[in-house]
Amino acid sequence: MKVITLRDVTKIYRLGKTDFKALDGISLEIRKGEFISIMGPSGSGKSTLLHIMGCLDRPTSGEVYVLGKDVRKLSDNELANLRNRKIGFVFQLYYLLPNLTALENVEVPMIFAGLPKEKRVKRAMQLLKLVGVDDVYDHKPVELSGGQRQRVAIARALANDPEIILADEPTGALDIESAEVVMNIFKKLNKEGKTVVIITHDPKVAAYAERIVVIKGGKIVADGVNIDEATEILKK
Repeated sequence: MKVITLRDVTKIYRLGKTDFKALDGISLEIRKGEFISIMGPSGSGKSTLLHIMGCLDRPTSGEVYVLGKDVRKLSDNELANLRNRKIGFVFQLYYLLPNLTALENVEVPMIFAGLPKEKRVKRAMQLLKLVGVDDVYDHKPVELSGGQRQRVAIARALANDPEIILADEPTGALDIESAEVVMNIFKKLNKEGKTVVIITHDPKVAAYAERIVVIKGGKIVADGVNIDEATEILKK
């Protein structure tokens, strides 16, 4: 089953009087249960690609299907509902709300989904335990290490039991040990059936995936290569 399909997708940004083509004819299919790394240098379009796959942005042209739905035909409210219930996002800078505790941060997506308080708290604690930070449930982000913050962010991404997890440079702000812990969590989630897509420039992170896609200049230049091949392509 295909969970994400992109056909000849372009994304053009207007910068003053100049047009910048961030994506240039991208076609990509991601199947349920895959673990994919999308590698590329800075400015290659990989984050733009993630935003379009996650319905955070619309393409300038081309077709995008997420879980069988034609994104072009969805209203803003329908897109928001799809994001909240079916897609979990993890970003490099965590984006935790500073005035909320770890537990309360994980509750946020469930509030938008209309889950009662008692059920929210119970599930949030279960998820914090799953990622190994239930002992700091009452701590605010400023009281947590980078690795702990990212694990809270992963727990939040899982709040509404999404089918797809999209992560943009999730280890970019972490030390080596914390990065390994975080990537092993993604690996475990994938084994449990989640579709995981990681955006990264780091070969060590990309190597965790079963499928590696390489993007340069807004185009996919390789798909299904091993980490050595991907690294070599990026050197050219």
